[in-house]
Amino acid sequence: MHIFQVGVAGGVGSRLAKLLVARGDSVSGMFRNEEQRARVAALGATPVIGDLIRDSIDELARKIAGHDAVVFSAGAHGTGTENTTLIDGEGLKKAADAARQAGATRFILVSMFPDAGRDSEPREAFEHYMRVKKTADVYLTATDLDRVIIRPGTLTDGAGDGLVTAGLAIEYGDVKRDNVAAFIAAVLHTPELTRTIVELTDGETPVEEAARALVR
Repeated sequence: MHIFQVGVAGGVGSRLAKLLVARGDSVSGMFRNEEQRARVAALGATPVIGDLIRDSIDELARKIAGHDAVVFSAGAHGTGTENTTLIDGEGLKKAADAARQAGATRFILVSMFPDAGRDSEPREAFEHYMRVKKTADVYLTATDLDRVIIRPGTLTDGAGDGLVTAGLAIEYGDVKRDNVAAFIAAVLHTPELTRTIVELTDGETPVEEAARALVR
């Protein structure tokens, strides 16, 4: 499978690229800053420089052309509400439109668990982020793409064990970035799983089995 990753240099994206390359997939990874090129190449992915803010839909489509699937895990990562809107929100819309134009109909979006951060004091920047992520989810579900939206719980950096809890509605909890990446890889290779939203935490079910169990 030829996979185009938007956000390949991130915590989930970099882990995913390594997993996909190891299983024999061809990966192209889009990055924004030139200094990330060597890091992307070291993952085994083909480096593709791009910018969700500046690139047009046509420019993104030319980069995505020839790929079977797109994985979008990019984010503003606390660089301000304007960037949140432009990357997590408008950037997702541009990437989805570009994927349709390029013929990469399989689209996986890493979104946000709706209960995230609800045990802390309200912060306007975080509330803005949550609103933008929800609007992006809504936009993607309105397309005709072969889509899966994954909403992980609170991300942690511990070593993954490939065991998760996944479902349409599950209790909130933590999930290791390793396990999120492994679950995305499983979803990409479970083509029957489509047009759905999946909540994800650490759990007791192997990722491949968890993905298959969600097929309706």
